[in-house]
Amino acid sequence: MITADESDKKNPTPPKTALATLGGGCFWCTEAVFLRVRGVKKVVSGYTGGTKKNPTYKDICTGLTGHAEVIQIEYDPSVVTFEQILDVFFYTHDPTTKNRQGADVGTQYRSAVFYHDQTQKETTEKIIAELNKSGDFDDPIVTTIEEMKVFYPAEDYHQDYFSQNPSNPYCMAVVGPKVSKFRKRYKELLKKDGEE
Repeated sequence: MITADESDKKNPTPPKTALATLGGGCFWCTEAVFLRVRGVKKVVSGYTGGTKKNPTYKDICTGLTGHAEVIQIEYDPSVVTFEQILDVFFYTHDPTTKNRQGADVGTQYRSAVFYHDQTQKETTEKIIAELNKSGDFDDPIVTTIEEMKVFYPAEDYHQDYFSQNPSNPYCMAVVGPKVSKFRKRYKELLKKDGEE
């Protein structure tokens, strides 16, 4: 006879939420996109990938910390998969420019996937290989695949920046168009009104 405890070990319940950590240039852009993805519970802008402990935005802007501007996404894998999250990520920023997104230049703006486990690493490698073969991008993808170590949340004023500052010139010129691009391409992944 199998006890309930033993049964749970053989058929573990999938996690209710999972984490993905992505760097796609300025975190205001990536955060604004992923806050609108169905199944995403929370998005936090922050820093990772470098050596300086508890970096500030001012530290990051020097380009000397090794950290990238990233977002950490908490999502429900039964609603949106890691593969779908990567698809949105690759098509809403330019993964073919090294250490640059538009006018933002430096290692802090690198395109990067910070994997939380071996499955995320292998999935990212597979998707990059498929995208490079697809011809969807004119140049090879230069997105780095880095192990997730320590995540430092950014200062409060960076969180939900686009919603809090819609008339900011950068938001109007750069963030807004990225959100519009997401809305057009990913209608099936768009949160409905009132959906968390």
